[in-house]
Amino acid sequence: MPGIRGPSDYSREPPRHPCLKINAKEPFNAEPTRSALISSYVTPVDFFYKRNHGPIPVVDDTERYSVSLTGLIKNSKDLFMKDICKLPKYTVTATLQCAGNRRTAMSKSRTVKGVGWDIAALGNAVWGGAKLADVLELVGIPYLTSITQSGGKHVEFVSIDKCKEENGGPYKASIPLSQATNPEADVLLAYEMNGEPLNRDHGYPLRVVVPGVIGARSVKWLDSINIIAEECQGFFMQKDYKMFPPTVNWDNINWSTRRPQMDFPVQSAICSLEDVSVVKHGKIAIKGYAVSGGGRGIERVDVSIDGGKTWEEATRYQRTGVPYIADDSSSDRWAWVIFEAEANIPQSAEIVAKAVDISANVQPESIDSVWNLRGILNTSWHRVQVRVGQANL
Repeated sequence: MPGIRGPSDYSREPPRHPCLKINAKEPFNAEPTRSALISSYVTPVDFFYKRNHGPIPVVDDTERYSVSLTGLIKNSKDLFMKDICKLPKYTVTATLQCAGNRRTAMSKSRTVKGVGWDIAALGNAVWGGAKLADVLELVGIPYLTSITQSGGKHVEFVSIDKCKEENGGPYKASIPLSQATNPEADVLLAYEMNGEPLNRDHGYPLRVVVPGVIGARSVKWLDSINIIAEECQGFFMQKDYKMFPPTVNWDNINWSTRRPQMDFPVQSAICSLEDVSVVKHGKIAIKGYAVSGGGRGIERVDVSIDGGKTWEEATRYQRTGVPYIADDSSSDRWAWVIFEAEANIPQSAEIVAKAVDISANVQPESIDSVWNLRGILNTSWHRVQVRVGQANL
């Protein structure tokens, strides 16, 4: 593709905030501290988790950069940035979450394979760009199309990014055409993040944002869009990011028996406290995030200071001072909520949080019930241990 530098240029790493916890250097994967993550409703770009499967591409000539639209359509087309920027611009506030968020805790139950993420492999941003539904109209695919005349049922996104899992080929993923052509699904070809052009870590100059779906489908550094009959056959669609039961191991796994994971389940975590914290006597603040996939709002967040025997409902909000009503037009349907509670704790306590979404989906109590060999979708109750005492003890 014009404007793309060779692999030798990939070694030039972008600048990054020192608060990031680096989970892997090559490829670069990092998350912010817990407190930084919930410092604001919209996650600053510096504090947004970085998830990569290969070296970070360098696109240095955006005038020559283009995205090809090909496949089961009448006429293929090359789209340049100027073409995409001429389309109506939309901003969508959406939380992206790595499917491996909270993997480290799952690995303490039984060993799993994957990058060791704490609870901050997610972030909430305001994405700006063109709706994919509008882009597809440019090649003759109307809104709300489930199948093209040539038999296309899926939209595949291919990245400039090259990764070892694809034997040096590009990272790729797909979503159903019915989702891609639905303007209410808010799938974007995004060129802005929090009002600024994307930076290299987050897909400059153009990426896909698929709200409500695991981050693996929001392909960065977009190279091409292909209309295909079957879902993408790439590694990360067919041999990764699938949810298996606890009985499946690396000896008996059959990848074809499970569909690629799309929506993420209801999730919450406490960010104001570490796994083990020493606090002063008196009230303590319990603050964190809750989010659910598929555009399902958060109906409730429950907090316990006795390991889950008794519960109190936390307050929840998106923007400070604005009442949050799940599934209301005044709320951001694709975004997390921040929850807060206060509690007087005894000498020691296990503090627990669990969220319930508008479909009454609730986080499972135990990690063991959702354990899987790839360590994805750990949505079990989040637990932290607290004791009253001197911080230096």
